[in-house]
Amino acid sequence: MNLQPNRYTLLDKFLALIEARKPSDKLFLRILFFSLLFLSILFVSNFNRNHSFPTPTRGGTLIEGIVGIPRFVNPALAITRADQDTVSLLYSGLLRIDSSGNLAPDIAESINLSEDGTEYNIVVRKDQTFHDGRPITAHDVVYTFKLVQDSDLKSPLRGNWSDVTIKEVSEYELQVKLTEAYSPFMENFTLGIMPQHIWSTLPIEQLPFSQHNTEPIGSGPFSIKQIKRSSSGLISSYVLEPALNSQSHPNLAAIELVFFQNEADLEKAFAEKQINSTVYLPNEAIANFVQDAQIISQPMPRVFGIFFNQNRSPALRDKAAREALSVAIDRPDLITKVLSGYGVPTTKPILAADVTLESSSTDSDVNSTSSLDLAREILLAGGWKKNDLGFWEKKISQSTETLGLTIKTSNSSLFDRTVSIVADSWRQLGVEVQIEQYAQADLVQSVIRTRDFQTLLFGLDMNRTQDLYPFWHSSQKDDPGLNVSQYTNIAVDRLLEKTKNSQDQVGRKQLLQEISTAISEEVPAIMLFVPSMVYVLDKSIITTPMTAIGKPSDRFMNVSDWYAKTEILWPFFQTQNIVNDIN
Repeated sequence: MNLQPNRYTLLDKFLALIEARKPSDKLFLRILFFSLLFLSILFVSNFNRNHSFPTPTRGGTLIEGIVGIPRFVNPALAITRADQDTVSLLYSGLLRIDSSGNLAPDIAESINLSEDGTEYNIVVRKDQTFHDGRPITAHDVVYTFKLVQDSDLKSPLRGNWSDVTIKEVSEYELQVKLTEAYSPFMENFTLGIMPQHIWSTLPIEQLPFSQHNTEPIGSGPFSIKQIKRSSSGLISSYVLEPALNSQSHPNLAAIELVFFQNEADLEKAFAEKQINSTVYLPNEAIANFVQDAQIISQPMPRVFGIFFNQNRSPALRDKAAREALSVAIDRPDLITKVLSGYGVPTTKPILAADVTLESSSTDSDVNSTSSLDLAREILLAGGWKKNDLGFWEKKISQSTETLGLTIKTSNSSLFDRTVSIVADSWRQLGVEVQIEQYAQADLVQSVIRTRDFQTLLFGLDMNRTQDLYPFWHSSQKDDPGLNVSQYTNIAVDRLLEKTKNSQDQVGRKQLLQEISTAISEEVPAIMLFVPSMVYVLDKSIITTPMTAIGKPSDRFMNVSDWYAKTEILWPFFQTQNIVNDIN
């Protein structure tokens, strides 16, 4: 008996059937068969081209260059950019910033706000763990928030949590209560949550010296795989890998954070391709890498301006003088010369939603000439006249005042370049200008806190919500308030108070625009520009949009969705892949 398996396929049988036909039928059937075969191949090829698409897959390494050495990789203590960058990769908060710039749940399952806007009831997800496998509970969240509040720790975030009551309700539920409604407070829930079982064993005074500050265990999308140190024992790099506990399934196979002592060393490393991404390149050096890298530029919620103290100068109490000083400044020229083009000009205290980086691409020479002419017209219309020395003067309150002033500012390079250009513009206008520069700490203590200035060149950091209340409400005009111009307007005060309480984000934005316009019309300060975060990275790395970020470290908020590798899939197989990832 023949036990050999039958190797004839349907194709063999079909071809044998054709060959058994008479010659005329055989030729026709052969032509028909090969035509059908060709059409089938053509159909499959077209279907593949039209319906398949590249899908991100695991692979690739981001090698990020950072200036500075990590010391406090701890959400409660991180203050340097090196610490904040590392924290954003290793820790996760109740909320995160999504690619549209909105707050989205992370560790939190839900956050419900009371009708009066003062009480947040928070439920923590039960499927979240720290990198060591321990579950994240309300105990950890409450511990983290109270740690920031502890005056003995001196957390840089403590001010965000003053007059806040935190109560644990159950293992996975807590309550946060404010003394009064403050709509921007929700942003504080992006704070990284710390594991209580690790940190609570340490006395508060020893916490800043713990090795856990540089060997952290968080719950973010990446965890530490390896710590590399220099010969002096300082951390030279962290090698990170996708965290096993991560629900976001990062696409990148690894991230290496490489730390440099200064910008020059980092720039050299980037040029030699030792690193493939960084936000630490000096703006003037970015032009060297435009051809070989992608540039992501995002305006930051920080407005630089010149603030007037009208109590120290009768001339500055004249609105025409303040308007002329504002008009005389060529803002696009400032952005070109100070920020190498990476910024947005503004005349208002907030960055308007419709302002783009292209707004600064104007002819600075034409702008400069016309702006000076317009400034002279404003002064003449306001009753100012040139004296024999070429300076503007006017009789104010029975006294002849000369339009002259002293600008006080920081001695850092950015402020140094800015004040030089501004002073030059005002001198061309016919204003007597002197400049005084201070170390940052001295500027704050001796000038800002005492309000000892005629004009102050400074920057306001407003965070993502563009909260104007601390900088313009009359209750903040004295130290420690930040209303350095001592601006007072009852109508604006009321609008600012509404922004604190409003939970309607669209309505709040309209209020901010109204406030911004009202302040600009009175010219208590001259707004100059909004600088941009400039992220330079290899073209092989595909990132998510970086929309409405508050600080440079926010660029990593959606790092799980970044990718360097793709695979071609049909829709059916992509669906299967998603199902497998969820399971």
